Amino acid sequence: MTKRRDEASAAEAAVRSCYSTWAGSYFADYYASQAAYPPVHQKLIADLVAAADARTLLDAGCGPASMLRSLTGTGADLFGFDLTQEMVIEARRVMAEHGVAPERIWQGSVADPAAFRAPQGGPAVFDAAICVGVLPHVPEALDDTVIANLRNAVRPGGLVAIEARNQLFALFTLNRYSHEFFLGALVRPECLHDGAGAESDALDAALAMMSERFRTDLPPRRKGRAGEPGYDEVLSRTHNPLVLKERFAGAGFSDVQLLFYHYHCLPPMLEAAVPQLFRRQSLAMENPTDWRGHFMASAFILAGRRN
Repeated sequence: MTKRRDEASAAEAAVRSCYSTWAGSYFADYYASQAAYPPVHQKLIADLVAAADARTLLDAGCGPASMLRSLTGTGADLFGFDLTQEMVIEARRVMAEHGVAPERIWQGSVADPAAFRAPQGGPAVFDAAICVGVLPHVPEALDDTVIANLRNAVRPGGLVAIEARNQLFALFTLNRYSHEFFLGALVRPECLHDGAGAESDALDAALAMMSERFRTDLPPRRKGRAGEPGYDEVLSRTHNPLVLKERFAGAGFSDVQLLFYHYHCLPPMLEAAVPQLFRRQSLAMENPTDWRGHFMASAFILAGRRN
């Protein structure tokens, strides 16, 4: 238990450091910039909230209100918390422009059940809870804790929507993510070495040949600014959507939906060859229930109702 707490504390400290200087520019960089892929997941979340007829909503890990600001037209009472104080300050500033009181945005960790409780005067439980851009930074041992906290934050029948990076996308990218997925999830060289015997050197040669099939230098690792760690220098995991869906359903959710977004019509390394076609055709592919999303979409949302 102590080891798990230490791992979680170290991961959270690195994430706070990574995001501390992004508060003022994160939304512009990743949601509003013409260079960024359009935030199609905003509509996915908004449609889920509308279908749930949610009157109260909690955003767990709200950042600079990236999602909350797009939900102000739903009529729901909006609440949120984030791990990073700078993000909380920016979220309060943004949401104040929409009439949301500052006490409805607070600092907290998704691993802490107490963080999911609204301040005095707020609802005991919510009609809906969302968690976007957070699960990649959560240590694997705490995935179930976070899902349980989200479940407990909503009423029976309440909506929970959680976003994750798609591990199976690595089967399409042909880059270092693919190489890491082949080794860590599929091939598992340590198991092969256990039974290799006299063929151990030949196995190493075969693994080296496999590595040559991938562009392991791509994509470039994202660095931080002003000395803090970058996105690829902190814990930034992917999740297998098939496995996570099973765990989500097993945690007490029904009507579970698996919704894919951020499609890629070609492996990302080829975007520079046909940039306009790549953007146009990738957007044309956006369909959250297309089976190709398992491999050609880089992210997904799991949504379900609390039993």
